[in-house]
Amino acid sequence: MTALYPEIHAFLQEAEKHFDTIAAARKEALHRFSQYMKRKSDNHQPILLTFICTHNSRRSHFAQIWAQAAAAYYHVQGVVCYSGGTEITAFNPNAVRALQAAGFRITGNANENNPHYLVDLGDQLPSIEAFSKKYADAPNPAADYGAILTCDHADESCPVVFGAEERFKIAYSDPKLSDGTPQQEAVYKERSGQIATEMLYTFSLVKQR
Repeated sequence: MTALYPEIHAFLQEAEKHFDTIAAARKEALHRFSQYMKRKSDNHQPILLTFICTHNSRRSHFAQIWAQAAAAYYHVQGVVCYSGGTEITAFNPNAVRALQAAGFRITGNANENNPHYLVDLGDQLPSIEAFSKKYADAPNPAADYGAILTCDHADESCPVVFGAEERFKIAYSDPKLSDGTPQQEAVYKERSGQIATEMLYTFSLVKQR
């Protein structure tokens, strides 16, 4: 058993059953990402990861939080996940609700322009401070980290990600397109689940190698 809250652990146990739904091209990108982490782990170096999307509001937060949970699930040590954008907006409340539905305990003042939330994965695990910021802003690392681009716009806007040792493009469709529609909740749940499954798959490769 992990130190994750039981609801998150159960969510990831279910996600493990769906690794075969990941397309071959995406698995290739996830393999490259896992190889970077394995090299860091083998050299007893911290694994610092910054997930980058233009607005740092939805996909990059999903990826940051699910990657941290996946590291805990597989007991991969030394992993600290961050997120940032090329612009500052706010951690979208629809994304917050999707993560809460999966078992994360999230507190903060949603009425602020750019709310700062505390995301808890388990009572014995460090909280994640989640808010919208540029990828180079504190508390994100300035050097010696892996950059994961979770949307095409961020990939195009960042021909160079300053301070990153390596960069990986793992783009996801934007759930924002469903905002205000009857499909909104289902689309955010689907995107959260997809990202959870792919981050879990990536960390399973780090664990197994």
